[in-house]
Amino acid sequence: MKVSILNLGCKVNQAECSEIEAGFVASGHQIAGLSEKPDLCIINTCSVTAKSDYQSRQLIRRANRTGARVVVTGCYADLNREVVARMEGVDRVFANSEKSRIVGEIAGPTAAEVIPLQFNGRSRFSLKVQDGCNYSCSYCLIPKARGRSRSRPLDSIVRKVEDLSLKYQEVVLTGIHLGTYGYDLLPQVSLSDLLRALLQTPIGRIRLSSLEINEINDDLLELLTEERVCSHLHIPLQSGNDRILRLMSRSYNLERFAAGLTKIREVLPNVSIGTDVIVGFPTEDVTEFNTSYDLIAALPFTYLHVFPFSARSGTAASLLIPKVPEDEKRERAARLVCLGKQKKSAFMDSQVGKILDPLMEGECGDDHLIGTTGNYLKVRVPVQRRHLKKIVSVRITGSANDMLIGVPINNL
Repeated sequence: MKVSILNLGCKVNQAECSEIEAGFVASGHQIAGLSEKPDLCIINTCSVTAKSDYQSRQLIRRANRTGARVVVTGCYADLNREVVARMEGVDRVFANSEKSRIVGEIAGPTAAEVIPLQFNGRSRFSLKVQDGCNYSCSYCLIPKARGRSRSRPLDSIVRKVEDLSLKYQEVVLTGIHLGTYGYDLLPQVSLSDLLRALLQTPIGRIRLSSLEINEINDDLLELLTEERVCSHLHIPLQSGNDRILRLMSRSYNLERFAAGLTKIREVLPNVSIGTDVIVGFPTEDVTEFNTSYDLIAALPFTYLHVFPFSARSGTAASLLIPKVPEDEKRERAARLVCLGKQKKSAFMDSQVGKILDPLMEGECGDDHLIGTTGNYLKVRVPVQRRHLKKIVSVRITGSANDMLIGVPINNL
């Protein structure tokens, strides 16, 4: 078969698609784009916002128009199974808990496990090490779609990363709630234990996906100083107002969050720190938004992911009143997006003169490649194509068009 694998949403979804893709390849099937008249379309949906729901439905309709057999999984399908099953062209729906059965039930058992191709051709490999979430943030449906926290055994991850190191220079550890990795295992382990074990493998470097501020303890912070662990953290804030954080059922206050960021910056002065912010949460007034804006401006973030509040039916937040008008949410989001661009530009300017370590991921014409640094910045470097998927050392000389400019410090 020609199989098209389509994805919406987070890095966990990307990691799952990589595994599904590898299974079909190992079974002798061909991976194809949606425009290549596939025989089968597998769609991994998202339900983090109402917009994600809409995009999931649109993707299902697009797949149906190809004439292919359509199989749907992911959070939107999990939460709306009957609705999805009734959509035109949908042949089968797999819950999140059933994803691991997709390849076996459709393609048959594989002859042998293969090193997965990275989904969408990326040079960094996203590896899911944890799934589910035990938290109950008042705006979020994902725990309902994903269930309670479950961790992949440490030894299994080590073996997978050893295999991946034959083909990839960087692995990204992903999870719905990555910081709780290992709490459910017997004997219990931690994310720090996993990092120590992976540093014994040949993998070039390790990147962590999203973590909560309370989960970055001294032990983990010390490991983050290791050269092969990327100097990049994504730490969701969600709001810069303590009252709103309480309504969100978040597990920290602003004093704790700010103190944590300050300590991280002291230990890792060149770390890139991203965050998520929800604007227009119910009952958030103009004064509270302005206070939140000022705090975010003062904190040492490198970039912002900004989300206008999206009410999810069945959550506590969806019942809160008064609601913030849509035009007001858009205006607040636009202000924060602008602030995020300013912060990223300032951080990029601070990199001039520094030596960074991009993994070269794509061509940019005229014997130039584009790569991603350990601290999560794009950089354009005059090196030849043979350096693709390799980590090189470069000195940063400037920036242009939201990208750093670097020159190799060795004779490449």
